[in-house]
Amino acid sequence: MNQSLHQYNPFKRMLFGFAFSPSLESNLHEVVRLAEFFDSELILLHVGEKTEEKQKKVSSIVAATAAPSRVIEYHWIPGDPYTTLLDSTESLSIDLLVLGAVQHESLFRFYVGSVARKLTRSVKCSVLLLIKPAVERVACKHVVVSGFKTSTLPNTLFQAFYSAQCLGANKATVVEEIANKSVKVSIDDDRSLIRSLRKKRVLEAEEDRRVAELIDQLPAALTDSISIQKQAIFGKRGYSIGHYAEVTRADLLVMDAPVKTSLLSRVITRDIEFILSDLPSDLLICRAK
Repeated sequence: MNQSLHQYNPFKRMLFGFAFSPSLESNLHEVVRLAEFFDSELILLHVGEKTEEKQKKVSSIVAATAAPSRVIEYHWIPGDPYTTLLDSTESLSIDLLVLGAVQHESLFRFYVGSVARKLTRSVKCSVLLLIKPAVERVACKHVVVSGFKTSTLPNTLFQAFYSAQCLGANKATVVEEIANKSVKVSIDDDRSLIRSLRKKRVLEAEEDRRVAELIDQLPAALTDSISIQKQAIFGKRGYSIGHYAEVTRADLLVMDAPVKTSLLSRVITRDIEFILSDLPSDLLICRAK
C-alpha cells in the first residue's frame, strides 16, 4: 500500500447503492476493487427489504472479490431510491457515492431524469458512475479531466490525479474547453482568418499556463509517473470534452459537479448534461466536502 499517496485520500468512505440486476456480480467486484485501490471503507446499501436469500447472495459475491474486508457495513432500507441514497450519503458521512449507470439514455429519460442524474445534482459528496463494471479488472490507462475555470477546479484536479494514481493510469489529459465566441473575430477574408488563428493561439497559451500553475500546486505523490498533457478545445462546453473522451477512448472522465438548475434550464441542454445523457466512459463528478 502506497502510504505516501493514500495520506491524501479524499475518498475515505465510499457508498455503493446496489440493485439485484444482472450486473450485480460485476458491480460488486468493481466497487470492492475500487475501495482497495483508493484505500477506502466501503458501505453497501440496497433500497429494499432484507431477506436471508438476498443477504446470502450478496455476501457470497463479496467473499469472492479481491478485498472483501473493505466492506464494513450492509444497509437495507425500504423507500424511495433517490431520497434514501441522498439521505444516506449525509447520515453515513460518505465521501464518494458509486452508482451503476446506463451509458446511453433515451430522450424521455433525459427530460424526466434518472435517479443517478438527480443524485449528481443533489448530493454533497463526489459521485462515480460506472458504465462497464467487470469481474476481471480492465486496466485504467487514460484519464481525461475537465480544466474549465471554476472556483472548485483545484479540488477536481486533486481528486482526478489521486484517482489516476490509485488506478495505475499512465496518462492524464486536462481538457480546456474554450467557447468559440471567445475568439470574437468575424472571418470573411484571409486577414480575419489569420487574426482568428492568432487569437486562438493566445487563448490556448493562457489556458495552458493557468492549468499548469494549478497542477504544479498538487502534491508530487499525485502527479509522479503520470504523463500529463493539456488540450485546448474550442466548442460547446460539455459536448466537446465528452466527444474528446470518446474519441481518445478515455477510461475515466473527471468533471466538476453541476450546479443546481431550474426546471427551465433542464430543458436547455447544458454543460454536464451532455455527458450524463451519453456517457463516453466511467464518470467521476467531484465535489469538495
